[in-house]
Amino acid sequence: MGAAARRPCTLVVCRGCCCGDGRKHPGYDHVWQLDRLRAAAAASDGAFQVRTTDCLGPCDQANVIVVQPSAAGRRAGGRAAWVGFAMDDDCTEEILDWAAAGGPGVTEPPVTLELQFISPPREKRTRGRR
Repeated sequence: MGAAARRPCTLVVCRGCCCGDGRKHPGYDHVWQLDRLRAAAAASDGAFQVRTTDCLGPCDQANVIVVQPSAAGRRAGGRAAWVGFAMDDDCTEEILDWAAAGGPGVTEPPVTLELQFISPPREKRTRGRR
């Protein structure tokens, strides 16, 4: 188990085709948001980490940030929380506060953040030919 047993809460920030795109969402400082998330993670003494990824799927609900539970949170029953429309300073701060407090499975999210929870995209199911 090693490192997995100590894995902190992780913020997965979508920066694919729509999230973080100034053409789709002009007037929002996407670079500032990512810099803010990374700076807070660096200052958290390992309480949480931030990583980016390409398209997570729900492009109509951009910007998307997935809050993954820490190893302790997962053992306590926490599951990843998908946050859609994560583009204002209040939402960014609520995500940071929740992650710093332990995230899913460790502490409850702010009620106002729960209003932005979205369902993860379902994988396309294809029928095989017989």
